[in-house]
Amino acid sequence: MKALLIVDVQNDFIPGGALAVSGGDEIVSIINEIQEKFDFIVATQDWHPADHGSFASNHPMKSVGEFIDLRGINQILWPEHCVQGSQGADFHPDLNRDKWKAVFQKGTDQSVDSYSGFFDNNKAGDTGLSSFLKKNRINEISVCGLATDYCVKFTVLDGLAEGFKMQLIVDATKAVNIREGDFDLAIEEMENAGAVVLQSSQFQ
Repeated sequence: MKALLIVDVQNDFIPGGALAVSGGDEIVSIINEIQEKFDFIVATQDWHPADHGSFASNHPMKSVGEFIDLRGINQILWPEHCVQGSQGADFHPDLNRDKWKAVFQKGTDQSVDSYSGFFDNNKAGDTGLSSFLKKNRINEISVCGLATDYCVKFTVLDGLAEGFKMQLIVDATKAVNIREGDFDLAIEEMENAGAVVLQSSQFQ
């Protein structure tokens, strides 16, 4: 059975948000169209405490884009984003949520970031997504959302490691592109790991 997984289509990742992804708003209508082709849909939501360790503002003398050691992980520092209960953490208002089965929140532990929708970056915290999907007899997952080179990529890679067949809907995702070419590198990494890259038009 197939599922659609929508990753982090939240206000702070949309142009005008705290950690805006260029063109992030352009995928909302595509995702809404794709949802019509699926009976089983879940989503992830970045949901950080205000004192999260990945926020540059919580590290004196550090700036956005610098790296620190965060519980053994080489962690890039981000602007404050998707703080629990904030408007920035809300899903994009035009995103259709009528058919969603569940939302899995991530990044809730102050001491470790969580790009993947399955686990935190230390693989110590489990969102419950994998067990939920397996309980519902899902074996194939199509992924879309934000951002290609971070949360989408790590969600796809962890999904493969969990034994799911993974598809990336490439025109329904956008990249942060801190470095030019990060989008293409992320796509290549996902394909090399075994993911299938498709266009939304290929869903009938």
